[in-house]
Amino acid sequence: MTGKVHTGGCLCGAIRYDAEGDPQYGGYCYCADCRKASGSGFIPFMGYRAGALRFSGQTRMFVSRSARGGEAVRNFCPTCGGLVFGGVVGRDIEHTIYAGTLDEPSVFQPSIAIFTRGRPAWTIIPPGLKLFEAGPG
Repeated sequence: MTGKVHTGGCLCGAIRYDAEGDPQYGGYCYCADCRKASGSGFIPFMGYRAGALRFSGQTRMFVSRSARGGEAVRNFCPTCGGLVFGGVVGRDIEHTIYAGTLDEPSVFQPSIAIFTRGRPAWTIIPPGLKLFEAGPG
């Protein structure tokens, strides 16, 4: 890694990552699966090319059907249970890092909000984001 590196990890520190450069995108997902996985109203995420990421530590994966019909893979720490990133290391060409895992939270600069159609009324969408009722694209 030769550029700016952002670091983060799970609550107990057993899983760590280095993310080189700025993310390709960032936003909030309000889908029912992300709400249930996080225990919150949304998951803040950042997308990175797989080659820009280095992970250390053992994760557990939870695989479910995504809103588009494929797989949604969430990686979490088997010790503390903290969600850290999405995708399969060594298979996927990009991963989502969950912004709450960043060591320096100011790195997260969201520009989109996805799956806003079914979000609970008590969740707030920050102003200025591009909204998608479902996923982008």
